Amino acid sequence: MNQLLLIDDDLGLSELLAQLLELEGFELTLAHDGQSGLDLALSNNYDLILLDVMLPKLNGFEVLKSLRSKKQTPVLMLTARGDEIDRVVGLEIGADDYLPKPFNDRELVARIKAIIRRTQIKPEEVQPTVYEYGDITLDPSRQEVYCQEQLLILTGTEFGLLFEMVQNSGELISKDDLSEKVLNKKLMPFDRSLDMHLSNLRKKLPERTDGRPRVKTIRGKGYIWLT
Repeated sequence: MNQLLLIDDDLGLSELLAQLLELEGFELTLAHDGQSGLDLALSNNYDLILLDVMLPKLNGFEVLKSLRSKKQTPVLMLTARGDEIDRVVGLEIGADDYLPKPFNDRELVARIKAIIRRTQIKPEEVQPTVYEYGDITLDPSRQEVYCQEQLLILTGTEFGLLFEMVQNSGELISKDDLSEKVLNKKLMPFDRSLDMHLSNLRKKLPERTDGRPRVKTIRGKGYIWLT
């Protein structure tokens, strides 16, 4: 049974979500302020954290930033509808995805399952193979990446994005295909999730020794991982 942590100060919504998610087979722990939520997140191993932005004591961004300095637990941020800046900031700090409030129950469950599916690869689903692409070594069974013999601390989403791109080195990959394969959702107009995850990934990758960029952006079409 997947273990979820919901950090939200709306008591009524929290109880409703607890009932919904338990019916879907999840086990939910509740926290109603940022500090207690962060303490739980750091002291336990959850499969996913549902994190509201507006929280007492510590806001959602502060919680996520503190969490990311120590753990890479997947995080789905709950943002105010229409508040684009909250979504961008959340993704920059390291959220795996976001969902605007108010949201549809089915959409929430679908997003949760998609994130867990892409960040939690079962050993029997992966051949014990280590892949090498230039100065990058990937181990899907451990979800570990080494670049220039340095271990990179990536979120599950960043690992999936890197793995998908290097497997198609030298080929143009459309943003639509990447969104469906890595984020498990169709790319919607003005959705910057993919761009933000790629931006975070680029920042974590050391520069190539030949000085060339690792990724080429083809405006309006997609990306090419350069060999």
